[in-house]
Amino acid sequence: MNNNIWQPLCDKSITTQYDILYCRLSRDDGLDDKESDSISHQREILADYAAKNGFDHPICVVDDGFTGTNFQRPGWQLVLQEIENGNVRSIICKNKDRFGRDYLRVGLYREMFKESNIRFVAIGDGVDNIRDDDDFAPFRDIIAEFFARDTSRKIKAVLHNKGRSGKPLTNQAIYGYRKDPNDRNKWLVDETAAPIVKRIFHMTIEGKGPFQIARTFCDEKIIRPSCHVARLSGCVTAKSEQSPYGWTDATITQIIRRPEYMGHVVNFRTYKTSFKTKKYKLNPPEKWEIFENVHEAIISPGEWETAQKCRTVIRRKNKSGEVNPLTGLVYCGTCGSRMYNHRGTRYSETRPSQNSYCCTKYSKYPPECTRHNISVKSLRELVLDAIKNVSSYASEHEAEFVEKLREDAQIKQDEQAKSQKKQLFADKRRVAELDKLIQQIYEDKVSKSLSEKRFAVLSAQYESEQESVEARIAEIEKELAQFTEDGAKADKFIALVRKYTTFEELTNAMLTEFVDKIVVHEAERQRGQRNQKVDIYLSFIGQFTPPGCEQVFPEYQSPQDKRREYHREYYQRNKEAISAKTTKRYYAKKSERPDPPVKSAEELAAEEELRVERRKAYQREYQREWRKKQQAKNLHLEQVAQA
Repeated sequence: MNNNIWQPLCDKSITTQYDILYCRLSRDDGLDDKESDSISHQREILADYAAKNGFDHPICVVDDGFTGTNFQRPGWQLVLQEIENGNVRSIICKNKDRFGRDYLRVGLYREMFKESNIRFVAIGDGVDNIRDDDDFAPFRDIIAEFFARDTSRKIKAVLHNKGRSGKPLTNQAIYGYRKDPNDRNKWLVDETAAPIVKRIFHMTIEGKGPFQIARTFCDEKIIRPSCHVARLSGCVTAKSEQSPYGWTDATITQIIRRPEYMGHVVNFRTYKTSFKTKKYKLNPPEKWEIFENVHEAIISPGEWETAQKCRTVIRRKNKSGEVNPLTGLVYCGTCGSRMYNHRGTRYSETRPSQNSYCCTKYSKYPPECTRHNISVKSLRELVLDAIKNVSSYASEHEAEFVEKLREDAQIKQDEQAKSQKKQLFADKRRVAELDKLIQQIYEDKVSKSLSEKRFAVLSAQYESEQESVEARIAEIEKELAQFTEDGAKADKFIALVRKYTTFEELTNAMLTEFVDKIVVHEAERQRGQRNQKVDIYLSFIGQFTPPGCEQVFPEYQSPQDKRREYHREYYQRNKEAISAKTTKRYYAKKSERPDPPVKSAEELAAEEELRVERRKAYQREYQREWRKKQQAKNLHLEQVAQA
């Protein structure tokens, strides 16, 4: 047992029945090395009372710094164990609120003391359960709980005011920062941990997952955040020093998701349902209070947004442990779904391994879309060319680039704003009509021309429709208000271009930062040639084609496609020669044939007369055969009838 909690004031070897002198205080009075002054005062009062009233075997139990609404206190848990073992004779405390401030549990424990023949004494309140029941004891318990509730409400109001003023509510600064010794509400960059945070974000942008990052840090023996914060604050414990290099994927994910690394302060992430519980619940992000640019940023907003985008897609590893950074960026141009990366092994040296994208709905049975197949090599070449051309144009013609981008965006915004303003006008007019209808049915109800039941039904319908229309109005107004100046977007893209000195090779970081999405359309074959349209949407500016770069980039041709194209050109080249040679041979043979003999008019008339006689003979023979079949059929029918 901890001597600071369980303090015997007698010889334990001569008895098995103890008199518990219980002391408790919610908050210490700032003495780190010594116990609180209030605890010392309570111990003196209880020891003096025990000595004067015949409690010969006192043991002092202390819970210093524990709230009265929670009975999961270490000292009280030791008392409960001794009660179960039958070693407690009496429990003495200064006041009942020192025992607890939850009147329901206090009442349950008082009943338990009676059943166990344990004497309970509260000196200041005059409570002693060996005497008659105190009729005011439940009211005192309720007042004690009300005091705790009122204190909790006041503390909550103070914390809310502090949180709404932009000051951080956390007791410790997050990993990467430390508190300013001169101002506890200000965070300073921790020079030791900040490079680790930057490295986590950079590795995420390069395509590494949380588990890979955690395993890398474990291998490099980098101290984990909880151990580092404990050492920084001087609160080193055995638990914090246990496995100091034990990074986990959950820790990495939590660091990546924090907006505080952009210099923001985020308050009210959690809340408690009651002052009696210590369990916190998570608030939805829309209830967070975010104050921007309060302290020095470790990560830029662009890098933070890029890291969040990388975390939205799960990328599969191949057998070599590599992932395809294009996954999650490629979409089907027909159905809009994400495309699936097919990767296979190489079966021979002449046949390359499969590495291409196709529509996910094509793999279903029956297929819901076409294949839209395109190779990864072709996509990477197209993306690199698009980034190189747009970046070169933006760097060399910055003013023209900003002006062209603003003009293109203004046209799109005008079209979108026109339809939204039209819808907004119609919705506002409908809200006014609903107000009049609600007022009218209310007047009808007052005048008794409309029943209560009918009024309730109509009122509910109108109010439900009005709420939905007002929500749509708020959404449209928010979208109209979010039409920002596209020159700022162009400036962001130019700043992104200036981060890179060369665009000769497409890296994973470059792909993640520059590309927003890639839309692949179905390939078309024209005159034996395969043509496929690919739309590349870049970050901040969307789809943009510099002047002079409107050509269609051909898709990468495999050796089989090159062989087919060669044969097509060969046959096309020899088609005219073969046709001319065949025609010449035909007319040469035709000229060698002898002319047929010319017949006279008498011979032609005799041939025509012979053809007529043959036709008449054929008709007579056909009629004769038909009559025979009819006679045989009639004879059969007569036999059947007689039978």
